[in-house]
Amino acid sequence: MTVHFVGAGPGAADLITLRAVALLRAADVCIYAGTYIDHAVLGHCPSDAQLIDTQDLDLDQITQRIVDAHTAGLEVVRLCSGDPSIYSALHEQTKRLDAQGVPWDVTPGVPAYAAAAALLGAELTVPEVVQSVVLTRTQARSTAMPSGEALARFASTGSTLVLHLAITRTRALVDELAESYGADCPVAVVANASQPTEVVLRGTLGDIAAQVEGAGLRQAAVILVGQALAEDVRGGESHLYDPARDRSRRHP
Repeated sequence: MTVHFVGAGPGAADLITLRAVALLRAADVCIYAGTYIDHAVLGHCPSDAQLIDTQDLDLDQITQRIVDAHTAGLEVVRLCSGDPSIYSALHEQTKRLDAQGVPWDVTPGVPAYAAAAALLGAELTVPEVVQSVVLTRTQARSTAMPSGEALARFASTGSTLVLHLAITRTRALVDELAESYGADCPVAVVANASQPTEVVLRGTLGDIAAQVEGAGLRQAAVILVGQALAEDVRGGESHLYDPARDRSRRHP
């Protein structure tokens, strides 16, 4: 038996992969983060599956539940919000499973920032405006950031910046970002993307903190910053689709 780490996507039950649905339908045990995962996604599990909410468990307790289920010969899905490659504790959990000889695999999911961009109808890499996206977070009551990953360093590049796990520090971080982007830089905040409770706020670094506070947002939100978020953004044309591009097939 293999333990399956599965990306649950941003929340909507139909925004997960076909593979994820198949794994959930075959699960005897589904271990999920109740703080972030909408219960509609759990509807893909069999009615008699054991559902374990991890929001009150520490990492060792979660791992023990996985190992116990695996040892009992049960099909186990560890459901991660968004995509397991970003802020999912995948590394810590799989390291523990490796130590106990438990096999595992990973099924990707739609990340929150992609669902947010879709709601905004935004391309985060607009030709001749911005061609890089930085996915990062800030530190409050959380894991320390590496010394070389200061927010100001990322901001100085002018890249589209996507901040996870930062919504409670919005007012402090917009002041920091305004030094590089300017107070009039476009910003969007998306909470609970694709869920019935989704919230979309648009503004600038100068006014978005007041909007966030007014909406009472405290979790499950991403903050997107950069010129690509402007509703009237005007960029160049992609070389890939340029009518003047040589499309002849060259053979060595």
